[in-house]
Amino acid sequence: MLYYPELHDCFYNARFLELAKSYWGGAQYARPTMMLFNLCGPHHSGLSSHLDAVTFRGVRIENSPVWLQNVMGRSGLFTDHVVKMAQVITWWYLGENGTFTYWPDGPLGEPKRLEHPLWNKGVVVQNEMMFHRGDPVGRPDERDTPGMKHRSTMEYDAGRGDWAISTDGEVIRRHAPNEMRLLVHWNAEVYTDLDEVKKNMDHSDDLTHDIVFERLLADMRARGMDVAEPSDPLHDKEFIRALIAAYSIAPTTDWADRTP
Repeated sequence: MLYYPELHDCFYNARFLELAKSYWGGAQYARPTMMLFNLCGPHHSGLSSHLDAVTFRGVRIENSPVWLQNVMGRSGLFTDHVVKMAQVITWWYLGENGTFTYWPDGPLGEPKRLEHPLWNKGVVVQNEMMFHRGDPVGRPDERDTPGMKHRSTMEYDAGRGDWAISTDGEVIRRHAPNEMRLLVHWNAEVYTDLDEVKKNMDHSDDLTHDIVFERLLADMRARGMDVAEPSDPLHDKEFIRALIAAYSIAPTTDWADRTP
């Protein structure tokens, strides 16, 4: 479903669909699922790499918490049910820093960085299966915004020609246009052939939460972990902590200390 008809040519972009299919070795079909925009000024950004929520047949963002999707992805126990995805991500940014760091050779490999210039530069990726992070934006002395709250707003001030951040109606910070970074993220599901389309659409081979937790528990116990049977696995905090600890993997190589 497309909520904004004026974006039809972008959301159903033929070139994006071909890029998504070619990313998966010439898959036959692709279906756009999401398009989002991120507009920001200078700010601090956590230097922790991460995976986006991994999508599985039957276990998706619509019915499952992100922590479960990522535990499943990191466990390697559900690869036969992973939904193929591809993203086209593009940046428009003229300021300093704000780069994109990623681990294309896995968490044990060396990271790479999408460097400046970041004007109309993009990547084709599957961020659910590749560790990555957005680096801090702007110069270090520009990144603090005293007075910013969750309720703060940001809008373009046509009279002044800049972007204003306000809290409770009071402007607390202004940014010139060249300090603002726009990110556009387009996402699609990809299917190798018609059989895979049908498998995804008719839900004939879906996972259920019961199957997932049964498999995770069996694997943890086979590895010698003493894990109690949870009565409510989606909300049992002790059990959730045990799962995250059991399937914790992150890059061992980083250059956070080299990030400006």
